[in-house]
Amino acid sequence: MARYLLHHRHRPLECGIVFASFKGHDSPLRHRSTVASCRSGGHEIWWTVEATGEEEALGLLPFFVAERTTVTVVSEVEIP
Repeated sequence: MARYLLHHRHRPLECGIVFASFKGHDSPLRHRSTVASCRSGGHEIWWTVEATGEEEALGLLPFFVAERTTVTVVSEVEIP
């Protein structure tokens, strides 16, 4: 499995829709902490997930969130 960074952006008025959309979507990302900039006005959310491909990674998100999300393959590196 590969590791992916999911980077989601939405408009300020869409915050409620983003969070509510998870209630109707069975995902291991529910009830799990992640980082977001909504409280500071940025309206972006990032998740690090493991999946067999980009499509599977996006499938962890509700449709409304997934269609506004970019996917990047990432790996850990040690900074010298």
